[in-house]
Amino acid sequence: MTCSYRSSFQEALAALKREGRYRVFADILRECGAYPKAGLFTNGITYTDSKGWPITVWCSNDYLNMGQSPKVLEAMHQAIDAVGAGSGGTRNISGNTHYHVELERELADLHGKESALLFTSGFVSNDATLSTLAKVLPGLIIFSDELNHASMIEGIRHGGTAKYVFRHNDMAHLEELLQAANPAAPKLIAFESVYSMEGEFSPTEAICDLAKKYGALTYIDEVHSVGMYGPRGAGVAARDGTMGRIDIVEGTLAKAFGVMGGYIAASAELVDCIRSFAPGFIFTTSIAPVIAAGALASIRHLKSSDAEREALVERAATLKKKMAAAGLPLMESHSHIVPLMVGDAALCKRVSDSLLNDHGIYVQPINYPTVPRGTERLRFTPSPAHTDAMMDTLVSALVAVWDAHKLARAA
Repeated sequence: MTCSYRSSFQEALAALKREGRYRVFADILRECGAYPKAGLFTNGITYTDSKGWPITVWCSNDYLNMGQSPKVLEAMHQAIDAVGAGSGGTRNISGNTHYHVELERELADLHGKESALLFTSGFVSNDATLSTLAKVLPGLIIFSDELNHASMIEGIRHGGTAKYVFRHNDMAHLEELLQAANPAAPKLIAFESVYSMEGEFSPTEAICDLAKKYGALTYIDEVHSVGMYGPRGAGVAARDGTMGRIDIVEGTLAKAFGVMGGYIAASAELVDCIRSFAPGFIFTTSIAPVIAAGALASIRHLKSSDAEREALVERAATLKKKMAAAGLPLMESHSHIVPLMVGDAALCKRVSDSLLNDHGIYVQPINYPTVPRGTERLRFTPSPAHTDAMMDTLVSALVAVWDAHKLARAA
């Protein structure tokens, strides 16, 4: 009997759509110099204006607008004119340009570590590093927060080592698991500094205390905090005064830095082990020099400028106040992330569609597996460029859509 491959694919997709979890990518063009404005292109509609239908983007991870910074753009233009588009290969085969070397030095300095290593994305840096550590340290036991990002989960799984999952930010549960583990076994505690769908910070000091007590390495994912928190934008651990107690920092060149790529920073020996043993690093073409140049300019600017960080905090606080005053179901958040609870996947998608199609407001629905079922939400990321007028328009649209779909307001 011949297997019907196509019908299997169709049924898998149909099931996803019935749950309301099928992901639709908005076809947009950002407008340089006018962030957060963009143009939307919809199937079946032809626009006389090549920029598309004007919308306001509320879910971009370009948190500080550095993706359109004149300093970043100038550095990238200079690099592409100087060396061309691509890197030419892996780091071992002609892809180790001087831009990469300078960028790694800059990242190591940012976090106060001996060395740093670049990857093509934050997903790859987490996956490659965690899976390789499990192989370099025989018998390693990894303790992972239950809300850790999929890239961390995949890296731990690929490592094939023992793992224990502790309840989110629950230090008593983490200590219980550490106590029960073999005291002679190598250990690693993996956690995020900012949980991007919750907007919560991790208790870095308490985690470092437990790591010291039980002889564990610390691995912190600072993807949603580098550039935005701490002195020089070094992240939450730097803000908390615990960076010196963190063994491995993982971060991104996207989000606050506005470009793309991932990295780790740690001791020279640890970084060299990942460089030498991680297939995800060894066999991947290096990021383009133009990307490295842009990231370098962005990091150097944010090391010396607090203006963007201060504006981010103020804008997030202002939006939260406006949403709360309107009776919208704002989830508790102490960071720059502003989540609104919906609680149903299909409904979350309909609300998002209505905001985009009827009000020109783009915010992506956040569904399982990104968040647990029953906690589906809209996730807003106000930036320094989102004005009070934009916020007022957003809140008015949200109230209208909430009422149209008979959604519950805040208690």
